[in-house]
Amino acid sequence: MSFTSTLPPLEPLLRQSVQGTQAIFASCPDDNLKDEEQSARLRLSVKINDEYKHYKELPPALLAQQGPVGPARPTPQRKAITAGPSSETSMMIAAIDNTPKAQPSTFVTASKLSEALTLHKTTRTVKPQFHPQWKLMRVISGHLGWVRSVAVEPGNQWFASGAGDRVIKIWDLASGELKLSLTGHISTVRGLAVSPRHPYLFSCGEDKMVKCWDLEVNKVIRHYHGHLSGVYSLSLHPTLDVLVTAGRDASARVWDMRTKAQIHVLTGHTATVADVKCQESDPQVITGSMDTTVRLWDLAAGKTMVTLTHHKKSVRALAIHPTEYSFASGSAGGNNIKKWKCPEGTFVSNFSGHNAIVNTLSVNSDGVLFSGGDNGTLTFWDYGTGTAFQNLDDVPQPGSLEAEAGVFCSTFDVTGTRLITGGADKTIKIYAEQSR
Repeated sequence: MSFTSTLPPLEPLLRQSVQGTQAIFASCPDDNLKDEEQSARLRLSVKINDEYKHYKELPPALLAQQGPVGPARPTPQRKAITAGPSSETSMMIAAIDNTPKAQPSTFVTASKLSEALTLHKTTRTVKPQFHPQWKLMRVISGHLGWVRSVAVEPGNQWFASGAGDRVIKIWDLASGELKLSLTGHISTVRGLAVSPRHPYLFSCGEDKMVKCWDLEVNKVIRHYHGHLSGVYSLSLHPTLDVLVTAGRDASARVWDMRTKAQIHVLTGHTATVADVKCQESDPQVITGSMDTTVRLWDLAAGKTMVTLTHHKKSVRALAIHPTEYSFASGSAGGNNIKKWKCPEGTFVSNFSGHNAIVNTLSVNSDGVLFSGGDNGTLTFWDYGTGTAFQNLDDVPQPGSLEAEAGVFCSTFDVTGTRLITGGADKTIKIYAEQSR
């Protein structure tokens, strides 16, 4: 048995219900549903007394430090801007209890206030420091392979370069003349460092070797064995007799310079460690890797303090500022140079504009950061603000291919007024700051 029942339409029923509801409540609108003023005042004064009695005024010691600051409260004639619908509760509270007393304004007029706000806005915008332009001064030929590493001697008399021809060459900084060639590596020399406290030159290469050269006899006096693959970078600790090397075995190794003992193996990176830098205070060792991360290491414990994962591509270059407690890292892709604050590794800013694979970074004490690209582009930055103040192109030497314009390594001399770069055209180029 089946039957169908038709329901009445909803719209007339709904309209009828709404009309009935309106008829019931029209006689007592919301405006009349107020608290009686006397009971509301009583409730508020009890609440103020119970909950806020001890916090209405600052202690006298703190009150003495308070100066008259800020704009004044609007007068009763001028309405203050309030969030949401205005309520009379705040007026009632002010009538019941007027502590703390309003301080007189330091700004006499509205124009003074606007002047102060404008001043505040202008102080926030940091102007880049003026830096003179840089110019190519000298091109030194002599290597038979890509120049992969350069290091300046602390006395600023000479510098060393290492290249794909497996030779380390010592050059006079002032004249550019070859003083000495050191042979011993059996593959590309990738890292060089001259000790400021000993007559030693340290070198590392793709042959897994780390060598210590005595510059008084120009011979290798120590080998540091332990790397399982090519060694790509090395750095000397500024105050300890410690040497840190890093390479393709995804580790950085800390060596005792004198005993040749391996103190720590700094493991954690998952790909080639392309660069390593040391500084006096924590983090004493910083590494940049092809796994896109930068790690800050606790040298005493041999463990990672912080891992920075901001880069999207492999980090090939690091540069520690000589006087400011900060460092920069460089990789490929957009926003590829980043500035960090020590000791936590707090991100400070991006240096945007060098759209290339950044192979090398160098910074001097005047606040000039240099970045050298794989495509031969050179950029000079104001380190404080991240503003590029000069762009140059590396000119390959006659007889070289256009593709051999890459810059692989760079360093400023001790004065910070000359920049030495090594490139894919097998030459060393020296740039000098123009006199002002």
